[in-house]
Amino acid sequence: MIDLNKDVKYIKGVGPNRVKLLNKLNIFTLKDLITYFPRAYEDRSKPKSIAECIDGEEALIEAIACGRVSDVRLKGKTMQKLIVRDETGTAIITWFNQSYLKDKFDVGKKYQFYGKVSNMFGKVSIMSPVFDEKGKNTNTGKIVPIYPLTYQLSQNILRKIIENGVSEVKGALEETLPQYILEQYKLDNINKAIERIHFPRDFKDFETARQRLVFEELLTTQLALLELKNSYLNDEKGIKFSKNIKMSDVINNLPFTLTKAQLKVLEEIDYDMESDKPMNRLLQGDVGSGKTVVAMCSAYKAAKCGYQVAIMAPTAILATQHLENFKKILEGLGIKCELLISGITKKKKDKILEMLANGEIDVLIGTHAIIEENVIFKDLGLVVTDEQHRFGVRQRTKIAEKGQNPDVLVMTATPIPRTLALILYGDLDISIIDELPPNRKKIDTFAVNNNMTGRVNTFISKQIKEGRQAYIVCPLVEENEELDLKSVEKLYEQYKNEIFSEYSVEYIHGKMKPKDKENIMEKFKKGLIDILISTTVIEVGVDVPNSNIMVVENAERFGLAQLHQLRGRVGRGEYKSYCILKYEGKSETVKQRMKVMCETNDGFIISEKDLELRGSGDFFGTMQHGLPEFKIANLFEDMPILQLVQGVAIKILEEDPKLEKEKNVLLKELVKDKFMKRIEL
Repeated sequence: MIDLNKDVKYIKGVGPNRVKLLNKLNIFTLKDLITYFPRAYEDRSKPKSIAECIDGEEALIEAIACGRVSDVRLKGKTMQKLIVRDETGTAIITWFNQSYLKDKFDVGKKYQFYGKVSNMFGKVSIMSPVFDEKGKNTNTGKIVPIYPLTYQLSQNILRKIIENGVSEVKGALEETLPQYILEQYKLDNINKAIERIHFPRDFKDFETARQRLVFEELLTTQLALLELKNSYLNDEKGIKFSKNIKMSDVINNLPFTLTKAQLKVLEEIDYDMESDKPMNRLLQGDVGSGKTVVAMCSAYKAAKCGYQVAIMAPTAILATQHLENFKKILEGLGIKCELLISGITKKKKDKILEMLANGEIDVLIGTHAIIEENVIFKDLGLVVTDEQHRFGVRQRTKIAEKGQNPDVLVMTATPIPRTLALILYGDLDISIIDELPPNRKKIDTFAVNNNMTGRVNTFISKQIKEGRQAYIVCPLVEENEELDLKSVEKLYEQYKNEIFSEYSVEYIHGKMKPKDKENIMEKFKKGLIDILISTTVIEVGVDVPNSNIMVVENAERFGLAQLHQLRGRVGRGEYKSYCILKYEGKSETVKQRMKVMCETNDGFIISEKDLELRGSGDFFGTMQHGLPEFKIANLFEDMPILQLVQGVAIKILEEDPKLEKEKNVLLKELVKDKFMKRIEL
C-alpha cells in the first residue's frame, strides 16, 4: 500500500535544498506532490516546418544540424549558435552562456527544437529552445505540463520531481469515489486521472482526467456544506420571536429612508425570526449598501422580544464604529448596547461580563473577545457576524453555542455571484441587498501607469490643501527581493521625507500590534493624519467621511473584488471621491481588469469578471472562507460541473443523510479528509 503521507524529501530527485523550495509551494508529502496540478500545458507534439513559423509564437520544428555549434563572444557573455535546416528553409538556434552545447549536436542528424520564434524579414531564429534528438522525446514531441513555480525552482526540475512521484504511485492509488458514481457519470478512475492530468497523451486525455478531479473536488465541498446545513435543520427547535414586535417601529425612527432592497431583506429575516427554525442566513451587500442598518433592525426585534444579541466584527475599530451607530438609533428606544474588545480595562470588562450574565445588556458588540469562555449571556437570541470570511465556517457556531439555538445572521461585503454563494455558503440561506442608498456617491476611478506618478502626487496635494485625506495602499510590508513591488515602509519614508514632507504621513500594516493599528486608525478618523499608507488591512473598515482619495500601488497584484473593497473605503462623506489604480505590465488581462474597475462600481459585475479573469483560487484567497482551497476546480469555467454536482450531492444526502451506507463510505472519508478537519480551525 502506498504511503501518501511520506515526506516529499524521500522522493527521487528532491534533496535538502529542494525540500525547502517545495515546502514554499505547500508540497510536504507525496500526496501534496501528485495533487500539485499544472496551471497550463504546452503542446510540443506537433512540429511545424521552418517556413510556417510565425514571429512571436512558441513552435516545435524538426531540423537537421548543418554544422557544429559556434561560440560568439558578446560583452562578457558567450552566445552559442547552431544553423539547422529542413526541406522548407534554414533557421538559427541561439543560446547564451551554454558552452557545454558545443558537443551536443552531430552534423546531419535530425533534432527537435521547441521555443519562441523570431521571424524578421524572412530570417527565422529560435532563442534558448529546449531540444531532443529526433525520437528521444524527453523535452519535446509531447504535451508538457507547466506548473506554478517558486523562486529558484525551474519547470524542468519540478516536472521531473512530479514525474518521479507519479511513477511511484502508478496504478497503486486507492479509489476515492464510489464505483456507482464513476459508472453513472462516466468518470476516469483515480490512477488514470492522476497520471493523465500531469502527462496527457493528447488534450482529450487531459479533459477527461480534469473532469474526474473537478467532479470529486466540487462534490466533496457540496456534501460537506449540505451536511453542515442539515445538522442545523435537524437541531432542536429555535426561538420563535413574537409577531407583535414590529421592525417598522425602528425603521420609522431612522433619520433616512431604507431602500427597497433593504426592506425586502428585512422581510426575509423577519419571517425567519418568527418561525421556530433557527435562522442561518447570509446577507450579501455591496460596500456601502446598508447592511449595518439591517442588523440593527434585527437586533431591535430580538431585544424587544426579551433576548440578547451578539454582534461580532473582525476588528476593534469596526466594533467601536458599530457601537456608535447602534447607540444613536437603539438607545433612544430603550435598548442597552455595550462594547467588548480586548483593549478595555479589566475592571470595565468584569463589569460588562456581570451585566451581560444578569441580562442588563441587550446588545453586545465586540471582536473575537466575545467567543471567550467567560463571556456568558443570560439569554442569547441573535448572533450577527460581520465580514464572515474573516472568521471561518465553524467559528460562527462557537458563539451560537452560547445560546439555545439562537438565530444567526452572517454579513459579507464581498459580492459573490449567487451560484457561487450557494457553493461557498451552502449551509446558509441567502439574502442580497442589490442597490445602494441614494446618498452614496459614485467614485471616479482611473487606471494609470507609473509614468503618471508626478501628476497623481500633485492631485493628492491639491485635495489635502482643500482639507481632505488620502489612503495609499501597497501589496507588501517590507521590500521583497523576488518581487519588485513598492512596500509600505519604503513608500512611507519617501512620502514623509521627500514628496509630502509638509503633511502628516503615517503607515499601518497587519504585522503591527492591534493596539498600534487602532491608534493610527483613530488618529486618521479624527483628521490628525493627512496621508495613510497601508496594506489591505484597511480593506474591511472604518468610515472616514473626510477621506476622498484611494491610491493603490501595483494594482495588478490585487484581485478585482479586493480592489472594489478598497475603493469602498472612500466616498463615505459629502465630498467627491476618487480611486487611482497605479499598475505595471502590458498584458491583456491586466488591461482588461483595470478597464472593468474604471467602467463599473457594481460589486457583483466585478466579482463575476474577477472570477472569469483570475479563477477561483485567486478570487477567494487561501482558506479565506474556511474552505479548503480548490486545487483544480475553477468555479467560473466549471459552472456546468458545479450545477451537476449540486444535484448529485442533494440526491445522495436525501437517501443517506449521514453517509452511513456502505456504498458511500468513500464519500464520507473524502468529506472528513478534505473538509471537516480544516473547518474545525
